[in-house]
Amino acid sequence: MGEVQGLMPLKHAEISVGQTIDWTIYNQDGKVLFDAGVHVEDQQQLNHLMEVGYCEADKLWDSIPSKVVVPEKPAQEVTQQKAPEELNKESVIELDSVRWTVGEVFYLQTHDQAATRYTVRLIGYVKGKSLMVTAPMAHGQAVIIREGQTFIIRAFPGKKAYAFTASLVKYVYSPHDYLHLSYPKQVRATTIRQGARATVKIIASVTVGDPEQTAAATLGDLSMGGTSGIIKRQLGKKGDTGIIKFKVNAAGTDEYLTLKTILRSIAPTENSTEFRHGFEFIEVTPQAKLILSAFVHQTLAEMD
Repeated sequence: MGEVQGLMPLKHAEISVGQTIDWTIYNQDGKVLFDAGVHVEDQQQLNHLMEVGYCEADKLWDSIPSKVVVPEKPAQEVTQQKAPEELNKESVIELDSVRWTVGEVFYLQTHDQAATRYTVRLIGYVKGKSLMVTAPMAHGQAVIIREGQTFIIRAFPGKKAYAFTASLVKYVYSPHDYLHLSYPKQVRATTIRQGARATVKIIASVTVGDPEQTAAATLGDLSMGGTSGIIKRQLGKKGDTGIIKFKVNAAGTDEYLTLKTILRSIAPTENSTEFRHGFEFIEVTPQAKLILSAFVHQTLAEMD
């Protein structure tokens, strides 16, 4: 995708002339081009949207039909429903079947040092030969990596998480630093369940209730729809609205989020001296959604 995480190019969507698009359309920098409800008048307008338009990944994948034609099943099989756990079932697919886009974020984890991880972006590829990605950075400087170094690489271009192994073929220094990674034939693909939660440990400031009460919370999980956190005392009551503030690092950049919430649950912890509070995010801005999507996916990518 482009310069903003959480967006998908409209070229992946099934849109036709005469259709009304029910989601906001952005450019690659995350700026609004068209509000939800734009009507596609003619082929020229459609071609323009496909060329420059982006949409929030969740909206795109949840709103359009799949292009995959599923063969009809025998009548006796139609009633069998997919088990919820199959959402996380892993499959092995050909790399060429994945619709990578320039700017896609890859998360690199070294084999020999599991704690060492880098964030890079796809800048191109030579089919069957190499993937070209930006050089990883640390403290504003390009990280030097030896040729032959092997990585576990993860990416989240849509509703699926992809993982594969590749090694550094060539480190190019001129005119700009970038890497040639080996081109794997196959990747592991796992469908991310709706509302997947990333395990985190984040200190947040929480304000709820009327009159307002404020306290520090330690967030233990985070999703696009909400979070839960431990607070040393019971704060507010179920149904209270409020604000939660915290910092995340998404793709190497510190981002500060201020989100409106509804307090959905309160329960004492095992030691009964602290309370776990569950919060639902409401009225989340497009920019905040992009940051949340980037951070949640990045955190899931770092989980073994």
